[in-house]
Amino acid sequence: MNLTLPLKIAGIGRYLPSRVVPSSELESQCGVPEGWVEHRNGVRERRWVTTETSSFMAAQAALEALADAGLEPGELDLVINASGTAEQAIPDTGALIQRELGLGRSGIPAMSVHTTCLSFITALEVAAHFLFSGRFGRILVASSDISSCGIDLKQPESASLVGDAAAAVVVTRADADDRSRICNVHFRTFGDGACLTSIMGGGSARHPHKPGHDPGDDLFRMDGPAVLRMVRQFDEGFLEELYPGLSKSLVDIDLVVPHQSSRVGLQLLQRYGWPAEAVLQTLGELGNCVAASIPATLYEAVRSGRLKRGDKVLLVGTGAGLSLGGLVMVY
Repeated sequence: MNLTLPLKIAGIGRYLPSRVVPSSELESQCGVPEGWVEHRNGVRERRWVTTETSSFMAAQAALEALADAGLEPGELDLVINASGTAEQAIPDTGALIQRELGLGRSGIPAMSVHTTCLSFITALEVAAHFLFSGRFGRILVASSDISSCGIDLKQPESASLVGDAAAAVVVTRADADDRSRICNVHFRTFGDGACLTSIMGGGSARHPHKPGHDPGDDLFRMDGPAVLRMVRQFDEGFLEELYPGLSKSLVDIDLVVPHQSSRVGLQLLQRYGWPAEAVLQTLGELGNCVAASIPATLYEAVRSGRLKRGDKVLLVGTGAGLSLGGLVMVY
């Protein structure tokens, strides 16, 4: 959908756990041959937490983003948690992030936007509408995901993909003479694919108190080949709806920041005629960090100078649901 929402990323931050887990460690645990993980998934290493919590990581990323924007935590008007995994069922992780920032008695509203791996993109659009309406002026969007605790070593393809990370942005309404804006945004969900990527436990349907509870329901499961087959049914039409011409070229887009789904998932982007050098990848060093993947990679783009003010960037990916999402903005 074509639209103009004057949103500016005023500051960006990232937090990576210090523990580096090489793929050789997972190959040993999963009983697969040496080199299998990088060949299959494209991941050489990833970060896993030791004692960190999701809200702690989000707050650390947020503090960097706030400093980058020249703001103090108390100057925020809204905290949006945009994570694919929750720290606990109740309360909402947004409140936990607010507390970690030392704002526990501030009254600053906190909430979550959850569309699994697409949560950051969705939250940016939500924030943009809040800013456009004048409801809020300075919004924190934080994505923080700890997935290492929920892997199933019996499924090495998915278990070897995930990494832990957090990233955050502070967004404000762009001034009239500022080019920063959201240009296009589009989402599609196909619920027939809901079973392809899931954690069945954690809710009321398979609660631990129910008879016959299976602890395996609390682990992450994914049928990667089936996900890719379903994505290929809808991807070209989706891209044309998002930004005409995008299924054949990058048109006038300078940089692509995709969800770091997997090696095959990123290779799928080549079929659209997008130059490889225009597609930023962090999969090899960070793995698939769920919702944090896109902002953590966006951070890399900004800090490395690959993305400069005035450049047009595409944020795009897939998520459980099955959902497809994309957002084009001028940084």
